[in-house]
Formats: sequence, structure tokens, C-alpha cells
Amino acid sequence: MIHVKRFEFNYFYVNTYLLYDKTGESVLIDCGCMNQREEEELSGFIEENKLTIKRLLCTHLHLDHVFGNAYAAKTYGVEPEAHKADTELLPSAEVQAKSFGLTMKGKSNDSIRYITVGESIRFGESTLTTLHVPGHSPGSLVFYSAESNLAITGDTLFAGSIGRSDLWGGNPDVLVAAIREKLLNLPEDTVIYPGHGPESSIREEKLSNPYI
Repeated sequence: MIHVKRFEFNYFYVNTYLLYDKTGESVLIDCGCMNQREEEELSGFIEENKLTIKRLLCTHLHLDHVFGNAYAAKTYGVEPEAHKADTELLPSAEVQAKSFGLTMKGKSNDSIRYITVGESIRFGESTLTTLHVPGHSPGSLVFYSAESNLAITGDTLFAGSIGRSDLWGGNPDVLVAAIREKLLNLPEDTVIYPGHGPESSIREEKLSNPYI
């Protein structure tokens, strides 16, 4: 059974997730903390619950989802992991940040391990399957657990909405097609945990999401 802890970080209200099970092993997804207070909030929970961070996963590489990658890598000895397409087809997070008048702390993409489509992410007694759902970015990934009925959807599918397609690497037709093919076919009781905003379910989105 996977436990999910959600944090809301930075100016863009990004959802950062810690997934862990009874073994205490954990994966950190979309580390968005960008200041000392947010870093301490994240680390405090990890220390209080005696978690061991095994992987640092990125649903995609837009700047708001990677602000904390350098901190997490330095603190926990894990390198960011993402789909290769986002490293090749998106500007670096540092370049993206400049367009918003922001700066990155440390280099976000110095060392990235590539996640392959369909790869199994294992930690403790748990496994996540990676799904490629492009359209918000070329390499957008969703991390799915059939056993725990959950999917970390990043900026692909939200409660009542879908991801933007007007940012770097976006394509609205590709996004909608990928959501229909990869996500709407998941069991309807699957809980979705998006990159922004509250959780929902596949059932709820099939019934009421006006974009799909």
C-alpha cells in the first residue's frame, strides 16, 4: 500500500509528492521547493517519518516542477530522472526561469537519468509503472500504481481540466489524444494526483471534464 504526501510549493503552487510504503523507502516526485522554508518542510516530514529517498522522479521538466531538484540531489544523493525528450526538446530550466524573471538555485539538469516508457520504478514493496503522455511537454510522464489505484499525472490531467499546451513543447491535439489513450483506459477508481490543484479520479474526469 502506497502512502501519498502532497506538498504545495513555489510561486506556481506546484504539487510535490512523496510516495512511500511501510518499509520507509520513498520516491520524491516533482520537487518544487524553492526556498529554505519549503526545503525544511519537505525534509522535516522525511525525517519525522524516517523515510529513505530512493528516487527523484520528474513528470516533466518545466521549471516550476524542478526548482528543488538541486536541493534534493545534494541532500539525499539522488539524481533527477525524466524522459529524454524533455532534455532534448525543452530549454533548460535556467533559461525558462529567466523568461519569468526568476533564477534557479543550482543547476537543475546537470545529471539526469533517462526513464524509459513502461519502466518499473521500484521502492520498498511498491512498484510504479511509467506512462508516456505527451502534449503538455514532449516527455511528460505519468507514474501509475495498479495495486494502490493511483496515478501521479503531473500537468497532463487535472481535476476538471488538462495541461496547458502553449508552453515549450506543447501540442493540444497530442495531449488530448494521449490522455484518452493512456489515462482514460485506467480503472475508473484510480485516484489521480495532478501537478497542481486537488486530486480527482478517472471516473470523475470521464464524467465531467469538458476538455476530454
